[in-house]
Amino acid sequence: QVRLVQSEGGLVQSGGSLRLACVASGFTFSDYPMTWYRQSPGKEREAVADISSAGSTVHYADSVKGRFIISRDNSKSTLYLQMNDLKPEDTAMYYCKRPGRQLSREMEYWGQGTQVTVSS
Repeated sequence: QVRLVQSEGGLVQSGGSLRLACVASGFTFSDYPMTWYRQSPGKEREAVADISSAGSTVHYADSVKGRFIISRDNSKSTLYLQMNDLKPEDTAMYYCKRPGRQLSREMEYWGQGTQVTVSS
């Protein structure tokens, strides 16, 4: 079955760095674009960064542009989010997501979430 297993997050000081990983199984990882989302208490879940299936095209939310880097290693079925120059407002639960496919009636899948806390 499809699984997205995320690495542990943690507590980091403002200005610090952290790398998140999302290990996929149960499907052909290289066939799907992937997205990182985050959600803070009381706020809606927002897309942080997305990457094409081959990794050649990426997009970032304005709030993280220039600080976060999304990447993937299709040989390891793993998605990454390198977070640099972290700020307290980056504190959130982070999720990786595989999209669904309407034509083949495939549903979307989410990782279990990783808490990232940035102290000022």
